[in-house]
Amino acid sequence: MSRRRVVVTGLGTTSPVGGDVASTWEALLAGRSGVRAITEEWATDQPVRIAGTAAVDPADVLDRVKARRLDRSAQLAMVAAIEAWADSGLADGGVDPERLGVAVASGIGGVTTLLANYDLLKEKGPRRVSPLAVPMLMPNAPAANIGLYVGARAGVHTPVSACASGNEGVSLALDQIRLGRAEVVLAGGTEAAIHPLPMAAFAQMMALSKNEGDPTTVSRPWDTGRDGFVLGEGAGILVLEELEHAQARGARIYAEVLGAGITNDAHDIAQPDPEGRGGTRAIQRALEDAGISPGDIAHVNAHATSTPQGDVAEGLMIHATLGKYADEVVVTSTKSMTGHLLGGAGALESIATVLAIQHRMSPPTINLDNLDPAVELDIPTTARELRGGDIAALNNSFGFGGANVAVAFGSLS
Repeated sequence: MSRRRVVVTGLGTTSPVGGDVASTWEALLAGRSGVRAITEEWATDQPVRIAGTAAVDPADVLDRVKARRLDRSAQLAMVAAIEAWADSGLADGGVDPERLGVAVASGIGGVTTLLANYDLLKEKGPRRVSPLAVPMLMPNAPAANIGLYVGARAGVHTPVSACASGNEGVSLALDQIRLGRAEVVLAGGTEAAIHPLPMAAFAQMMALSKNEGDPTTVSRPWDTGRDGFVLGEGAGILVLEELEHAQARGARIYAEVLGAGITNDAHDIAQPDPEGRGGTRAIQRALEDAGISPGDIAHVNAHATSTPQGDVAEGLMIHATLGKYADEVVVTSTKSMTGHLLGGAGALESIATVLAIQHRMSPPTINLDNLDPAVELDIPTTARELRGGDIAALNNSFGFGGANVAVAFGSLS
């Protein structure tokens, strides 16, 4: 039985390095960091006072009244979704609402709304809590609001698997179209957790870098001087569409979604399997699902967050799955520029992977001054051209709880 093919026909993002796809991609290729010092008063006593804040405040882009009814995570998601929907050419029709779905993830959800209303409860009593608090703080609020915006009447889903959530949203959308439950799905992830409590909590578990140097140099995947990730915020939305549906309406096609693999480490709630076995299985399953071989992979957008253990484990995964071809693959970590967007990371990095295939260019990994000798990969520190012909690329995401998701994209042949 032939399997329905799925392609990418729209892209949208707002990130620490740009307020849309064009500015984000330009910054990534240029190796420009979006990590900044947090200047708000609340950060004064924080052990970590840097983050990858959104380059453009979503409240400045959205209608003011509508923005006030959304948590920041949903604001970011809406900005990205509006761009992706317009980019797809479907905003003026072309898809049956009953065949239109959403799969937009978040690792934490509306945490800023939750904590702000708890502060109101303590300081001013229950009558001052917002009547909109629950529909703003619920983790599925970004997906639900996007569904309302586009009129999606197929499934509207919210995968939650920590830092693998955004990639899982793309994987779920792929499944929905393959299973015939939708023709078009807006997929991706969002996160907005730059707030005193999440920042303090991540710092207390020794996950964040405490480097007090130039903020733009702190996120340094694979470098011997790495000591933790930098928290970022933003959203990425991809419009996934069944190939024949896209071709019938003459849509522009960025790339094909070839396959995905999802596994779990069953090792530790926070630490990855040091040998990378779960992630290795996810990549292997993505290759098998895509029907491609290791030699087809020209590029990997790695999860690599700038943590001592995780970066080495991912290097082992890439070698275990790509074998003799591992040295021929151009590997990058765009988190060196954006920081770690948690539930939005996989989505933003899927967009970067798709654009790398389309433009045959890989963004660099910045701040890589001394490559860890335990990591034997080709990791360019300036933008690198990818080989010609039909190529495929992987986007890897791993999250607390042992979640592993790998998605394979390819040039359309």
